Amino acid sequence: MQSSRFLLKLTIMMIGGFAFLQVYSIQAILPVLMEHFSASKVQAGLTVGVTVMAVAIMSPVMGMFSDAVGRKSLIVICMLLIVFPTALLSISENITQIKLWRFLQGLFVPGVTVVTIAYISEEFPDRLASMLSLYVSGTVLGGFSGRFLIGYLHSLVGWQTGYLIFAGLMLIGVIWAALVLPASKNFVVSGNFRSSLHILRQHIQNPHVLTACALGACVLFSLVSIFTFINLHLADDPYYLSSANLANIFTVYLIGMLITPLTAKLIHNVGIANSLLLAIMSSIIGALITLCSPLWLIIVGLIIMSSGVFISQATTISHISQHVNQGRSLASGLYYMCYYTGGSIGAWVCGISYTYFGWSGVVFTVVLLQIVALNIVFFGIKLAKRTTP
Repeated sequence: MQSSRFLLKLTIMMIGGFAFLQVYSIQAILPVLMEHFSASKVQAGLTVGVTVMAVAIMSPVMGMFSDAVGRKSLIVICMLLIVFPTALLSISENITQIKLWRFLQGLFVPGVTVVTIAYISEEFPDRLASMLSLYVSGTVLGGFSGRFLIGYLHSLVGWQTGYLIFAGLMLIGVIWAALVLPASKNFVVSGNFRSSLHILRQHIQNPHVLTACALGACVLFSLVSIFTFINLHLADDPYYLSSANLANIFTVYLIGMLITPLTAKLIHNVGIANSLLLAIMSSIIGALITLCSPLWLIIVGLIIMSSGVFISQATTISHISQHVNQGRSLASGLYYMCYYTGGSIGAWVCGISYTYFGWSGVVFTVVLLQIVALNIVFFGIKLAKRTTP
């Protein structure tokens, strides 16, 4: 019994990890791609931005589709479909092709992320916060592993071969999920498209959902901006870090993986609103610390900033899951649409900020968005509580 429960938890983490293995991996080799394809800073940032925009576009669609057809089969199929554009990255001849394959990767990610959150919400209502925290820890591990592995693989065999290896790893994840993830027991098929539209309208009118969506946009705007352009900052004067050394920077994600499971206890002790306030303030402080010159202090700032972001993400997902009783996959889809739209906008806006103002421009743009997030917590959650019967 204990071994099967452990394997289930491991599988939930694994699915989160494989979902995010590809999403941000390219960040570690942006300086290499800029040189290889003679790309601008904005173009480099958009190799991240197009993926998160594709995720944003497909998240509500996958949510509605999953509510109609089920959970496990869609998770496995979408994991498999991510394999093909991952392999095609290895034969890209220009930055436009890179963006195309990255966009296709993003189209299938919501079939894993959105549907897995709905699956967890339905199958584990009595340990929702802890299982969601495990899932988010898996996404953190996947985000770290993608960046870390491609940085070192580029140094050893080149990034092209590295992405072929990634495609092989994704196939292993597909087989694992197909064999180990239990079939849904509590899934109820959504009646028809009209009922899905009715549920969609309910979600749009739900202040808890709207607040979570707004916070999600701020969260990923900050995370994508910081961890995309820190690579260009540290590859430049006076640091001149290689792709392998840039990959080492992403070990800060492992701190986030350790901290995220504690989110459930934090929420239990101080509540969702206070947890979010603490997390956002940590993100602001961490981002400002990265303006310092010593490399070790920049790393400390990244640890503090990313830990705050991961806690914000886990808390926000818990908030939306606690206040949605039907159409959970669609609610998750709406959340991720806003979440990844924020990330896509962040990659574009901070690409411009970095071009004209350097790293300080990125940091101050992110801090401004985090201040917006603080106001959303102060006023949005209070308003949601007042308007909820």
